[in-house]
Formats: sequence, C-alpha cells, structure tokens
Amino acid sequence: MRCVIARFPFDLTRSGVLESMKGVKPEPVSGESVIIGRRTYPVKQVGQVITRQDRRDFSVGEVLRAMTQLGFTCRELPRTAVLTRGLAPVRQASAMLGAPAAA
Repeated sequence: MRCVIARFPFDLTRSGVLESMKGVKPEPVSGESVIIGRRTYPVKQVGQVITRQDRRDFSVGEVLRAMTQLGFTCRELPRTAVLTRGLAPVRQASAMLGAPAAA
C-alpha cells in the first residue's frame, strides 16, 4: 500500500512492517499505540522504525492512518484523557496558591 508520511511516499505492506519491527523492543506506552504481533508499540516508535526518519518529522495521525489501513490494531487516547492530561499542573499550582479546588 502506498502512503505518505512526512511528505514522503512509502510502499508499506503488512509483512514488511512485521519484518521491520521484528526484534525491536517496545518502549513504554503513554499515549497512542499500535499492536504489531503480540507487542504494543508507541506510534512514534513504529513510525521511526518504518520510515527511518526522526520522530519530529511526522505526526501520530499519519502513522495511525497507515497502520489502520494495513490492518493493525491501533489504540488512541480518549479525548478526555488528552484534555485532562494537561490540567494536573494547573490544579497543583492553584492548590499551592490557596485557590479553591475546581471540579
């Protein structure tokens, strides 16, 4: 399948992705992930291995779209997790300043 990641075209196949990820140790997953074989990899790690590009060159969405089209199971963060992830420091700072806790 032909897909574009970071403005570069790639011809990816399911077997090619499996072969590329063979022997790669998964990093800890804290966000979006892709299940390849029996392992769960962070999306950015998969994109880096497959494209051989720096992780800053492509978005999570580009890799998720390609992996989904190839038939791999992808896990995205729920929208509420994305929104609340950044609120903890704000709540902590508010508590330190003596502001009433917001719900």
